[in-house]
Amino acid sequence: MPGKPALMTSVRHRIVLLLSLLLMLQLTSLAAFQDEDIADFVDSPLEDPLSHPEWFKLSFLDVREDLEEAIESGKKGVIVYFGQKRCPYCKKMLDDFNKPDIHTYTQKYFDVIGINIYGDRTVTDMAGEEMTEREFSLRNNTNFTPSLIFYVGDGEQALRLRGYYPPYRFRAALEFVADGYFRQENFRTYLARADVPLIFEPGDMNYENYFLPPPFMLDRTRWPGERPLVVFFEQGNCHACDVLHTGPLMEPDLEERFARMEVVQLPFWGSVPVVTPDGRRLMARQWAASLGIFYTPTLIFFDETGNEIIRVDSVVQFYRLKNVLDYVLSGDYREYRNFQAWRSARDQVRSIQ
Repeated sequence: MPGKPALMTSVRHRIVLLLSLLLMLQLTSLAAFQDEDIADFVDSPLEDPLSHPEWFKLSFLDVREDLEEAIESGKKGVIVYFGQKRCPYCKKMLDDFNKPDIHTYTQKYFDVIGINIYGDRTVTDMAGEEMTEREFSLRNNTNFTPSLIFYVGDGEQALRLRGYYPPYRFRAALEFVADGYFRQENFRTYLARADVPLIFEPGDMNYENYFLPPPFMLDRTRWPGERPLVVFFEQGNCHACDVLHTGPLMEPDLEERFARMEVVQLPFWGSVPVVTPDGRRLMARQWAASLGIFYTPTLIFFDETGNEIIRVDSVVQFYRLKNVLDYVLSGDYREYRNFQAWRSARDQVRSIQ
Protein backbone atom coordinates (compact mmCIF):
# COMPACT_ATOMS: atom_id res chain seq x y z
CA MET A 1 0.00 0.00 0.00
CA PRO A 2 1.64 3.30 -1.09
CA GLY A 3 2.72 5.53 1.76
CA LYS A 4 2.59 2.79 4.40
CA PRO A 5 6.38 2.50 4.91
CA ALA A 6 6.59 6.27 5.28
CA LEU A 7 3.75 6.21 7.81
CA MET A 8 5.41 3.41 9.79
CA THR A 9 8.69 5.31 9.79
CA SER A 10 6.93 8.43 11.04
CA VAL A 11 5.26 6.50 13.86
CA ARG A 12 8.54 4.88 14.86
CA HIS A 13 10.23 8.27 14.81
CA ARG A 14 7.58 9.73 17.11
CA ILE A 15 7.86 6.78 19.52
CA VAL A 16 11.66 7.09 19.66
CA LEU A 17 11.36 10.84 20.19
CA LEU A 18 8.83 10.35 22.99
CA LEU A 19 10.99 7.74 24.70
CA SER A 20 14.02 10.00 24.40
CA LEU A 21 12.12 12.88 25.99
CA LEU A 22 10.92 10.65 28.82
CA LEU A 23 14.47 9.42 29.41
CA MET A 24 15.78 12.99 29.49
CA LEU A 25 13.12 13.98 32.02
CA GLN A 26 13.96 10.96 34.15
CA LEU A 27 17.67 11.71 34.09
CA THR A 28 17.05 15.37 34.91
CA SER A 29 14.88 14.41 37.86
CA LEU A 30 17.47 11.88 39.00
CA ALA A 31 20.26 14.44 38.86
CA ALA A 32 18.23 16.87 40.93
CA PHE A 33 17.42 14.12 43.43
CA GLN A 34 21.01 12.91 43.58
CA ASP A 35 22.49 16.21 44.68
CA GLU A 36 19.45 17.13 46.77
CA ASP A 37 19.93 20.33 48.77
CA ILE A 38 23.72 20.74 48.78
CA ALA A 39 23.32 24.18 47.19
CA ASP A 40 21.54 25.41 50.34
CA PHE A 41 23.95 23.77 52.76
CA VAL A 42 25.60 26.09 55.31
CA ASP A 43 28.74 24.57 56.81
CA SER A 44 29.40 26.77 59.84
CA PRO A 45 29.75 24.84 63.15
CA LEU A 46 26.54 23.65 64.77
CA GLU A 47 25.20 25.26 67.93
CA ASP A 48 23.74 22.03 69.32
CA PRO A 49 26.04 18.99 69.69
CA LEU A 50 25.33 15.81 67.75
CA SER A 51 24.93 12.30 69.11
CA HIS A 52 25.17 8.98 67.29
CA PRO A 53 21.95 7.25 66.20
CA GLU A 54 20.65 4.72 68.73
CA TRP A 55 21.04 1.92 66.20
CA PHE A 56 24.83 2.39 65.94
CA LYS A 57 26.52 -0.55 67.64
CA LEU A 58 27.11 -0.26 71.39
CA SER A 59 30.79 -1.07 71.09
CA PHE A 60 33.73 -1.46 73.47
CA LEU A 61 35.78 -0.03 70.54
CA ASP A 62 37.77 -3.18 69.89
CA VAL A 63 37.49 -3.00 66.10
CA ARG A 64 38.80 -6.56 65.57
CA GLU A 65 36.20 -7.96 67.96
CA ASP A 66 33.43 -5.88 66.38
CA LEU A 67 34.35 -7.20 62.94
CA GLU A 68 34.37 -10.81 64.14
CA GLU A 69 30.92 -10.38 65.70
CA ALA A 70 29.55 -8.81 62.53
CA ILE A 71 30.84 -11.65 60.35
CA GLU A 72 29.49 -14.27 62.79
CA SER A 73 26.04 -12.65 62.61
CA GLY A 74 26.02 -12.95 58.80
CA LYS A 75 26.96 -9.37 57.95
CA LYS A 76 29.61 -8.28 55.47
CA GLY A 77 31.67 -6.24 57.90
CA VAL A 78 31.81 -3.04 59.94
CA ILE A 79 31.82 0.65 59.13
CA VAL A 80 33.92 2.87 61.38
CA TYR A 81 32.31 6.32 61.42
CA PHE A 82 34.60 9.24 62.34
CA GLY A 83 32.72 12.37 63.37
CA GLN A 84 32.67 15.34 65.70
CA LYS A 85 29.88 16.87 67.74
CA ARG A 86 29.45 20.22 66.01
CA CYS A 87 30.22 19.21 62.44
CA PRO A 88 27.45 20.21 59.97
CA TYR A 89 28.69 17.68 57.41
CA CYS A 90 28.32 14.97 60.06
CA LYS A 91 24.73 16.06 60.66
CA LYS A 92 23.93 15.60 56.98
CA MET A 93 25.57 12.17 56.99
CA LEU A 94 23.68 11.09 60.12
CA ASP A 95 20.44 12.37 58.57
CA ASP A 96 21.19 10.24 55.50
CA PHE A 97 21.95 7.23 57.71
CA ASN A 98 18.39 7.56 59.00
CA LYS A 99 16.78 7.60 55.55
CA PRO A 100 14.67 4.39 55.44
CA ASP A 101 16.46 2.76 52.47
CA ILE A 102 19.99 3.59 53.67
CA HIS A 103 19.15 2.69 57.27
CA THR A 104 17.68 -0.70 56.29
CA TYR A 105 20.47 -1.60 53.87
CA THR A 106 23.24 -0.54 56.27
CA GLN A 107 21.84 -2.51 59.21
CA LYS A 108 21.39 -5.58 57.02
CA TYR A 109 25.01 -5.74 55.90
CA PHE A 110 27.10 -3.76 58.40
CA ASP A 111 27.56 -2.82 62.04
CA VAL A 112 28.43 0.86 62.45
CA ILE A 113 30.91 1.97 65.12
CA GLY A 114 30.98 5.64 66.08
CA ILE A 115 34.28 7.42 66.80
CA ASN A 116 34.62 10.96 68.11
CA ILE A 117 37.81 12.29 66.54
CA TYR A 118 38.51 14.36 69.65
CA GLY A 119 37.44 11.64 72.09
CA ASP A 120 39.57 9.98 74.77
CA ARG A 121 37.93 6.56 74.91
CA THR A 122 40.30 3.63 74.30
CA VAL A 123 40.22 2.05 70.84
CA THR A 124 41.86 -1.26 69.89
CA ASP A 125 42.74 -1.24 66.19
CA MET A 126 43.02 -4.12 63.73
CA ALA A 127 46.62 -4.77 64.79
CA GLY A 128 45.62 -5.07 68.45
CA GLU A 129 47.22 -1.75 69.44
CA GLU A 130 45.42 0.43 71.97
CA MET A 131 45.09 4.21 71.64
CA THR A 132 42.59 7.00 72.23
CA GLU A 133 39.88 7.88 69.71
CA ARG A 134 41.83 11.02 68.89
CA GLU A 135 45.05 9.07 68.23
CA PHE A 136 43.14 6.48 66.21
CA SER A 137 41.62 9.25 64.06
CA LEU A 138 44.98 10.92 63.48
CA ARG A 139 46.61 7.61 62.59
CA ASN A 140 43.91 7.05 59.98
CA ASN A 141 44.55 10.50 58.50
CA THR A 142 40.98 11.65 59.10
CA ASN A 143 41.32 15.10 57.58
CA PHE A 144 37.60 15.67 57.17
CA THR A 145 34.54 14.56 59.07
CA PRO A 146 32.52 12.59 58.52
CA SER A 147 34.87 9.87 57.31
CA LEU A 148 34.07 6.19 56.94
CA ILE A 149 36.27 3.10 56.79
CA PHE A 150 34.73 -0.19 55.67
CA TYR A 151 36.38 -3.31 57.13
CA VAL A 152 35.54 -6.83 55.89
CA GLY A 153 36.80 -10.40 56.20
CA ASP A 154 39.97 -10.69 58.26
CA GLY A 155 40.35 -6.96 58.70
CA GLU A 156 40.73 -5.96 55.06
CA GLN A 157 39.97 -2.30 54.38
CA ALA A 158 37.52 -2.40 51.48
CA LEU A 159 36.86 1.33 51.10
CA ARG A 160 37.27 4.66 52.83
CA LEU A 161 35.25 7.81 52.23
CA ARG A 162 36.53 11.20 53.37
CA GLY A 163 33.94 13.91 53.84
CA TYR A 164 30.25 14.09 52.98
CA TYR A 165 28.80 12.58 49.80
CA PRO A 166 25.23 12.91 48.48
CA PRO A 167 22.95 9.96 49.30
CA TYR A 168 23.03 8.38 45.83
CA ARG A 169 26.82 8.12 45.96
CA PHE A 170 26.74 6.85 49.53
CA ARG A 171 24.25 4.14 48.52
CA ALA A 172 26.65 3.18 45.73
CA ALA A 173 29.48 2.88 48.28
CA LEU A 174 27.40 0.56 50.49
CA GLU A 175 26.59 -1.68 47.52
CA PHE A 176 30.19 -1.54 46.25
CA VAL A 177 31.38 -3.15 49.48
CA ALA A 178 28.38 -5.35 50.36
CA ASP A 179 28.26 -6.93 46.89
CA GLY A 180 32.03 -7.51 46.80
CA TYR A 181 32.79 -5.26 43.82
CA PHE A 182 35.82 -3.88 45.70
CA ARG A 183 37.56 -7.21 44.99
CA GLN A 184 37.25 -6.70 41.22
CA GLU A 185 37.67 -2.96 40.67
CA ASN A 186 38.23 0.35 42.40
CA PHE A 187 35.37 2.60 43.43
CA ARG A 188 36.08 5.09 40.64
CA THR A 189 35.70 2.40 37.98
CA TYR A 190 32.55 1.08 39.64
CA LEU A 191 30.93 4.52 39.65
CA ALA A 192 31.98 5.21 36.07
CA ARG A 193 30.45 1.95 34.91
CA ALA A 194 27.27 2.59 36.84
CA ASP A 195 26.82 6.23 35.85
CA VAL A 196 27.88 5.87 32.17
CA PRO A 197 29.76 9.18 32.30
CA LEU A 198 30.02 11.41 29.26
CA ILE A 199 33.19 13.07 28.05
CA PHE A 200 33.08 16.83 28.20
CA GLU A 201 35.49 19.43 26.89
CA PRO A 202 36.92 22.24 29.02
CA GLY A 203 34.60 24.81 27.43
CA ASP A 204 31.64 23.13 29.11
CA MET A 205 33.04 23.72 32.60
CA ASN A 206 32.76 26.72 34.90
CA TYR A 207 35.62 29.19 34.61
CA GLU A 208 37.39 31.40 37.16
CA ASN A 209 39.72 34.29 36.34
CA TYR A 210 42.55 32.79 38.39
CA PHE A 211 42.62 29.52 36.40
CA LEU A 212 45.91 29.25 34.48
CA PRO A 213 45.72 28.64 30.72
CA PRO A 214 47.32 25.63 28.97
CA PRO A 215 49.82 24.20 28.34
CA PHE A 216 49.72 22.54 31.74
CA MET A 217 53.41 22.10 32.58
CA LEU A 218 53.05 21.30 36.28
CA ASP A 219 56.37 19.48 36.83
CA ARG A 220 57.80 20.55 40.18
CA THR A 221 60.54 17.95 40.51
CA ARG A 222 62.95 19.84 38.22
CA TRP A 223 61.57 23.34 38.70
CA PRO A 224 60.12 23.88 42.19
CA GLY A 225 57.14 26.21 42.27
CA GLU A 226 57.09 29.52 44.07
CA ARG A 227 53.53 29.05 45.34
CA PRO A 228 51.29 26.11 46.25
CA LEU A 229 49.45 24.48 43.34
CA VAL A 230 45.79 23.44 43.38
CA VAL A 231 44.24 21.36 40.59
CA PHE A 232 40.47 21.38 40.07
CA PHE A 233 39.20 18.16 38.47
CA GLU A 234 35.72 18.90 37.13
CA GLN A 235 33.33 18.01 34.32
CA GLY A 236 30.42 19.51 32.48
CA ASN A 237 26.84 18.69 33.51
CA CYS A 238 28.04 18.51 37.12
CA HIS A 239 25.61 20.06 39.57
CA ALA A 240 28.07 19.86 42.48
CA CYS A 241 30.62 21.75 40.33
CA ASP A 242 28.02 24.43 39.58
CA VAL A 243 27.24 24.73 43.30
CA LEU A 244 30.93 25.22 44.10
CA HIS A 245 31.37 27.97 41.50
CA THR A 246 28.12 29.82 42.15
CA GLY A 247 28.45 29.51 45.92
CA PRO A 248 31.76 29.36 47.82
CA LEU A 249 34.00 30.48 44.94
CA MET A 250 32.05 33.73 44.64
CA GLU A 251 33.14 34.74 48.15
CA PRO A 252 35.88 37.45 48.04
CA ASP A 253 37.75 35.77 50.92
CA LEU A 254 38.20 32.59 48.88
CA GLU A 255 38.96 34.42 45.65
CA GLU A 256 41.76 36.33 47.39
CA ARG A 257 43.24 33.09 48.74
CA PHE A 258 43.13 31.24 45.42
CA ALA A 259 44.80 34.24 43.77
CA ARG A 260 47.84 33.52 45.96
CA MET A 261 48.19 30.03 44.45
CA GLU A 262 48.77 28.49 41.05
CA VAL A 263 45.33 27.20 40.06
CA VAL A 264 44.59 24.78 37.22
CA GLN A 265 41.29 23.31 36.06
CA LEU A 266 41.24 19.96 34.24
CA PRO A 267 38.39 17.91 32.70
CA PHE A 268 37.90 14.72 34.71
CA TRP A 269 37.26 12.62 31.59
CA GLY A 270 39.22 14.76 29.13
CA SER A 271 42.20 14.12 26.88
CA VAL A 272 43.98 17.38 27.73
CA PRO A 273 47.76 16.74 27.96
CA VAL A 274 49.39 17.41 31.32
CA VAL A 275 52.91 17.19 32.71
CA THR A 276 52.08 16.21 36.29
CA PRO A 277 53.82 17.64 39.39
CA ASP A 278 55.92 14.46 39.59
CA GLY A 279 57.02 14.79 35.95
CA ARG A 280 54.77 12.28 34.15
CA ARG A 281 53.25 13.06 30.74
CA LEU A 282 49.60 12.01 30.86
CA MET A 283 46.16 12.97 29.68
CA ALA A 284 43.87 14.53 32.29
CA ARG A 285 41.69 11.41 32.56
CA GLN A 286 44.76 9.18 33.01
CA TRP A 287 46.07 11.37 35.78
CA ALA A 288 42.65 11.45 37.48
CA ALA A 289 42.54 7.65 37.34
CA SER A 290 46.05 7.31 38.79
CA LEU A 291 45.04 9.62 41.65
CA GLY A 292 41.99 7.47 42.40
CA ILE A 293 39.54 10.34 41.94
CA PHE A 294 35.86 9.35 41.75
CA TYR A 295 34.04 12.57 42.64
CA THR A 296 33.74 15.93 40.92
CA PRO A 297 34.68 18.52 41.82
CA THR A 298 37.90 17.29 43.44
CA LEU A 299 40.55 19.82 44.48
CA ILE A 300 44.09 18.55 45.07
CA PHE A 301 46.73 20.79 46.65
CA PHE A 302 50.47 20.31 45.99
CA ASP A 303 53.47 21.92 47.67
CA GLU A 304 56.37 23.65 45.92
CA THR A 305 58.13 20.34 45.17
CA GLY A 306 55.07 18.50 43.85
CA ASN A 307 54.04 16.53 46.93
CA GLU A 308 50.33 16.28 47.63
CA ILE A 309 49.36 18.26 50.73
CA ILE A 310 45.64 17.57 50.97
CA ARG A 311 42.64 16.91 48.77
CA VAL A 312 39.00 17.91 48.94
CA ASP A 313 37.02 15.16 47.22
CA SER A 314 33.57 15.47 48.73
CA VAL A 315 30.88 18.11 49.20
CA VAL A 316 32.49 21.31 50.46
CA GLN A 317 31.20 24.76 51.31
CA PHE A 318 32.73 28.09 52.37
CA TYR A 319 33.76 27.44 55.98
CA ARG A 320 35.63 24.17 55.37
CA LEU A 321 37.22 25.33 52.12
CA LYS A 322 38.50 28.55 53.75
CA ASN A 323 40.13 26.49 56.49
CA VAL A 324 41.79 24.20 53.95
CA LEU A 325 43.17 27.20 52.06
CA ASP A 326 44.52 28.70 55.29
CA TYR A 327 46.13 25.36 56.19
CA VAL A 328 47.93 25.31 52.83
CA LEU A 329 48.81 29.01 52.48
CA SER A 330 50.13 29.31 56.04
CA GLY A 331 52.61 26.51 55.41
CA ASP A 332 51.46 24.89 58.64
CA TYR A 333 51.05 21.58 56.79
CA ARG A 334 54.81 21.18 57.19
CA GLU A 335 54.35 20.97 60.96
CA TYR A 336 50.88 19.43 61.08
CA ARG A 337 50.65 16.61 58.55
CA ASN A 338 47.00 16.11 59.41
CA PHE A 339 44.40 18.83 58.81
CA GLN A 340 42.41 17.91 61.93
CA ALA A 341 45.52 18.12 64.11
CA TRP A 342 46.10 21.64 62.77
CA ARG A 343 42.47 22.58 63.39
CA SER A 344 42.64 21.26 66.94
CA ALA A 345 45.88 23.13 67.73
CA ARG A 346 44.53 26.34 66.25
CA ASP A 347 41.27 26.09 68.19
CA GLN A 348 43.22 25.56 71.41
CA VAL A 349 45.25 28.72 70.80
CA ARG A 350 42.08 30.70 70.10
CA SER A 351 40.45 29.45 73.31
CA ILE A 352 43.42 30.76 75.32
CA GLN A 353 43.46 34.18 73.67
